[in-house]
This record gives sequence, C-alpha cells and structure tokens, in this order.
Amino acid sequence: MSSDDHILISELGAHEGQEVSVRGWVYHKRDIGKIRFLVMRDGTGYVQGVVVAREVPPPVFEAAGALTQESSFAMRGRVRREPRAPGGFELNVIELTPYHIAAEYPISPKDHGTDFLMDNRHLWLRSSRPHAILRVRSEVCKAIRDFFDERQFVLIDSPIFTPAACEGTSTLFETDYFGEKAYLTQSGQLYLEPACMAHGRVYCFGPTFRAEKSKTRRHLTEFWMVEPEVAFMELPGLLTLAEDFICYILDRVLDRRREELKSLERDIAKLEAVRRPFPRITYDDAASVLKSKGAAFEYGSDFGAPDETILSEMHDSPLMVTHYPAAVKAFYMQPDPDRPDRARCVDVLAPEGYGEIIGGSQRIHDHDLLLSRIREHGLPEEAFKWYLEIRRYGTVPHSGFGMGIERTVSWICGIHHLREAIPYPRTLSRIYP
Repeated sequence: MSSDDHILISELGAHEGQEVSVRGWVYHKRDIGKIRFLVMRDGTGYVQGVVVAREVPPPVFEAAGALTQESSFAMRGRVRREPRAPGGFELNVIELTPYHIAAEYPISPKDHGTDFLMDNRHLWLRSSRPHAILRVRSEVCKAIRDFFDERQFVLIDSPIFTPAACEGTSTLFETDYFGEKAYLTQSGQLYLEPACMAHGRVYCFGPTFRAEKSKTRRHLTEFWMVEPEVAFMELPGLLTLAEDFICYILDRVLDRRREELKSLERDIAKLEAVRRPFPRITYDDAASVLKSKGAAFEYGSDFGAPDETILSEMHDSPLMVTHYPAAVKAFYMQPDPDRPDRARCVDVLAPEGYGEIIGGSQRIHDHDLLLSRIREHGLPEEAFKWYLEIRRYGTVPHSGFGMGIERTVSWICGIHHLREAIPYPRTLSRIYP
C-alpha cells in the first residue's frame, strides 16, 4: 500500500462496496478458528477488519495474528455495512501491513486506579472515554471561536507573563523575569480592556494559572479560559451575551458530538432541557434560599461549592447570580449606583452541581474610583499605571466575563472531575507527565 492510498475511518460510509485502505492502531482483536477480527481505531472512528484464512495469503493471516493491542498497521479490503460491528462497517481484509508491533500495553479493560491512569495519561488518551471527552472539548473550543468571529469580535492574545495580579495576589505563580518579579497570568482581562477601546469587541482565549492550594474536583492550577470584553456594554447586555454564548456552545455539541456524549453515558435530556431565558437571582435572594435550606453559609461571604450546588440544582438551566458584595469581588468591578456596596457582576452556575462556569462584571470606567479601589486593595499603583491610563482617554462603560473551558466541558460531558476535561491536568499534586 502506498503512503497516500488510504482514507479515514470516518469516511467509510461514502465508500460502501468499494476497496479501500485504512491506517491506525489495534483497539481490540479476537480469533475464532480461521477467522481473525481486528478492530482498528484511527482517531476519527472504529472499524472491524475481518481476516479469513482461506481468503488471504498465509503471510497476511499470520501478520494479523502477530498484532498486539495498540500495534500500528494498515489494512486493505472491501467496505461492507454491518450494524453490529464497531462503527457500523466492516472491511473484508485482503491485504495487511504492520508498522510496529506494540509491547504489552499497560492499560487493560479492567479497572485501574486514578493515580495509575493519570501517571499513564499519555497512553490513557487512546481509550474511549478520554477520547470522547477531548473530542467534545475540541468542539467546544471551535464553537467558542465561531461564536465570537460571527459577531465581529477581534481575537487579542494577552500575555502569559504579567507584572501584576488580576484576581488576588495569594494565587499567583511567581517567576524571575531577568531580575524582576513576574507572574503567570490569572486572566487576560486587564489587557483586553485597552484592546476593546481600540476594537470595540474583543476576546482572548488561552491558558491561565492559579496557585490555589485546593484539592477539589473543581480546581486545576493550569486551565483554559475564554474572555470577551465589550465597549459600551453594561451588566444587562453582559447577561444576554453570556446566555447566548452558552446556548450556542451547547447547541453545537448536541448537533455534532452526540455520539461522544452517548458513549460517555451522558443524560442528553438534561442538556436539551436548557432553555432561554436563564433564571436570574441576586446575591441577597440566593443567600435567603441558602438560609431556608439550612446551608452553613455566612451572609456577606462568597459562595462555596456546596452553596453553588444547592442553588444550581434547583434549575434545569444555568443560574445567573448577580450583585455580589463588592468586598468579596475583584477591585475592578463597577459598584451598583443604587447600592454601592454591591458589584455589577454575575456568576453563572451550571446545573447539576457543576458550579461556576462564567464569572463577569461591568468594569469601573471612572479613573478616580478605580484608583481608590486599587489603593483599598493594597495593590502597587505603579504596576497598574497603564491600566488606569485608559480611563483618561475616552473612557466608556464596558463589560466582560471569563468562561472556564474545563468546567464547561465537565458539565456538558457529565464527568466528575476537571482533570478529565484537559489533556494533561496540572493540580496541586501533579505535574507529570
């Protein structure tokens, strides 16, 4: 078989009855007398190759027998529809070429512990569960870009190294930057705000870092976030943008990755139950709900994971909680004009107890007010000189939010821990592989 004489397994449906070649890896094999069944995966799908001893030369039958799990090979044969076979098609094999006979593969169908699977994440990626999750993640990421591109947002790449904190100094990863202190970014937001004054609608999409000493299922030290920022937008417009954004992503995944969701045994009906408009509630009303349910919640503090779970499980659609106490939110959030101790902000809580997937706010656009907040928070004024300066040249109300990709993927896939929603998770106790 020549190097380019092959098709993808996902394309087999267009070649029924034809002779084709495919390339990939052994996902599963079994022998029944003089017939060998080889299930191949190539990343786009699965197909069963049927090797019959009396229909192929002896070297081909012997080569099929020598293949081990995860061995790489090519096979050529006629495409036949077979609903019972993995992927719905079979290949009646007439030619087979091994590329590499794999050593004994360490991951088997039996149950393995979490540490074992994470230590072997580089291999576990080949298994059906992580394969399906990361295909959904890929679709989510493509939908994100399409959503903003269709609405004339400009992609702005914010820096990874920053001189100052965005979300609080206690969760910064510090590094030496040629003799100066620098930090891995917690958010691209501060750099998006000047950009939205240039382009009107902007977004950034990339990795962010939080040195949180947390071992919960909802936290990673390195995660991906998408952040839009819009000039002339206030809180009501931001709520609508977030609502449209979530529905767009969800519709895309349901349309294009339904099979992956089924393989994960996700209850798709719960995703289909999400409807606009999303329920909206103020912090004060949410606090009253928690009190009525006997939650161990202290009024005036931020919500913890158990509080978010109680609130979100009351609704089929994501819950929008607005107007948190300014004291528990970031320094840059615009205070509510009717109640200055409340921020014009929103946290969007996913249903089924998956927690916050979006956090956003209207930003302070008044120079003097922002300066006073920087001082109140004890932040270095010199490091924020450039950030303050944009409030001196045509400042306007503006708003934005951040969506955590791993939390969103976890909710959509119905998985328990964020570590499964990213190819190589980084947690408090893990930086390998």
